[in-house]
Amino acid sequence: MEDEELGGRLGAARILSRGVQEAPRLREGFARTMLYAVIGAAGRVVIPITVQQGIDHGFTSAGVRMGFVTTLCAIAGGAVIIGTLAQRAAVLRLGRRSEGALYDLRVRVIRHIHQLSLADHTEERRGALVARVTSDVETLAEFFSWGGLAWLLDGALMLIVAAVMLSYDWLLALIAFGVALPLVWVLRVVQTHLGKAYDKARSRNAELLGSITEVVTGAESLRAYKAGHIMAGRTKVVARQRGDAFVRAGTIGAFLFPSGEVFSALTVAAVVGVGVLRGTAGGLTAGALVGFVFLTYRFLEPIAEFTEVLDQTQTAVAGMRRLLGILDLPIGPPQPTSPKALPAGPLSIHVNDVTFRYRSRGEVDDDEPVLIGVSAKIPPGQQVALVGSTGSGKTTLGRLLARFADPLAGQVVLGGVPLTHVDNTELRSRLVVVPQEPFLFDDTIAANLGFASPGTSLAELEHAVTALDLDDWLASMPDGLQTQVGERGMQLSAGERQLVALLRASVADPDVLILDEATSSVDALTEVRMARALERLAQGRTTIAIAHRLSTAMRADRVLVLEHGRLIEDGPHDQLVEAGGRYAELFSAWVSSTSTGTDEA
Repeated sequence: MEDEELGGRLGAARILSRGVQEAPRLREGFARTMLYAVIGAAGRVVIPITVQQGIDHGFTSAGVRMGFVTTLCAIAGGAVIIGTLAQRAAVLRLGRRSEGALYDLRVRVIRHIHQLSLADHTEERRGALVARVTSDVETLAEFFSWGGLAWLLDGALMLIVAAVMLSYDWLLALIAFGVALPLVWVLRVVQTHLGKAYDKARSRNAELLGSITEVVTGAESLRAYKAGHIMAGRTKVVARQRGDAFVRAGTIGAFLFPSGEVFSALTVAAVVGVGVLRGTAGGLTAGALVGFVFLTYRFLEPIAEFTEVLDQTQTAVAGMRRLLGILDLPIGPPQPTSPKALPAGPLSIHVNDVTFRYRSRGEVDDDEPVLIGVSAKIPPGQQVALVGSTGSGKTTLGRLLARFADPLAGQVVLGGVPLTHVDNTELRSRLVVVPQEPFLFDDTIAANLGFASPGTSLAELEHAVTALDLDDWLASMPDGLQTQVGERGMQLSAGERQLVALLRASVADPDVLILDEATSSVDALTEVRMARALERLAQGRTTIAIAHRLSTAMRADRVLVLEHGRLIEDGPHDQLVEAGGRYAELFSAWVSSTSTGTDEA
């Protein structure tokens, strides 16, 4: 997705305002933080005032008034100490609240990502989503550690100094403001180009992270086909584009600092020139002019610093825009407003005239629907196999049954309750999906089983292994349940990862079990173990198996055959084989493939 789609065409001010709304901790105690910043700024203004008073009243024709000058020095020293302490307090308060707000924002974005529909996860590569939670949030952290402080402290300083300058000499103040005013236009023009450049740079950075993720996670496949140089070449191109984007953004940002220096010099020159021309006849004393020059520098110092933090601010705005874009994506499917409880025990499934087509970025494609008018009634405890050729819609139907998406027409009813009325939390506890490629975390087998039901003891995990008759497999593991599975479970075979997934489903103890081609990548011994485990796991549960190997369909109570999105056959395995229809063709092809060793459905 493009950034405009994620974050909308919002200006920097609106993005920051929305960001503050999404991070309420930033608003907590902000008035006191601002008060400390104002006191700190006032402490810095005292120095020019004491210089002016010392020149005009400390030095007389009779000599130096040491007592008066000493008093001014004491006042200035006290103001500096108080201002420093106040500024320190403002920095600490803003730092603590910004870190707390960023923590809340990171947690919220992660939670939101997990609530997005699978379609959004398909469109956004994992690397790009990771970039939202890592590098984009880190960009905001860097901004608050320096840029945010600069805006708060220097902004307060500019307001205080501007007020004092006007009280000193309104004409000189207006001249100073007038000469410095064009700098705002210059910064605005450069800022516009800088914002676009950093938006593009951040997008290229996300693309690079996604490309690197693919190269690293797909290392095994790349080695197998000696295709590493191909993906490496693509990654180099993306890396070069990323580098060019950041160089362009840095080049534009390089114009900011010199422009601030030029306008600073012009402003001071104008103030000194007009002040000298006016002289004492214009009511401007020597001390007032010197003090005003000091104030002018105090006023221009924040502007010069702002030119240094503007590029960081733009980067932060780009990062915030991308984070808000994630939060603006609607969760799917949504939580029902008035959920209804499911009945206890095994659950029936009714699929009533369901039609579904995939959507692309919110718009319905012109392609044919993936499912068309599918209807089926599955009683509680029945074991059903979904069968069909590639693209028949069987995986899509499984996703609708698990409510990873909602049908465009018709409805799915679970235990007499439409899925759209079932609380999402209750649904996930009563229905479990075992995917074709189960994800294992880089931890032990026990840890990968236990998170399905927090608080499960080691003895209960061992009981689950025994209940599925997998003791012989566990005994083959070097450290039993404490065996490390490696990153993404790569220290286990594909079949062993699926055995862990079945055990995990057993620990969750669902009433409905959906198996997404869970036996498609296993050896003969593992398939025997899985068949044994599945037979035990399915007892008393409604089970839907998206079958690739038709041996799964042979063991099922009932087979549903899909073709081009329509349910064309429904019945037991033996009956469908005798009928000589599409299932009989698929079964005959599968038998032939197993005899030749290809084993395809």
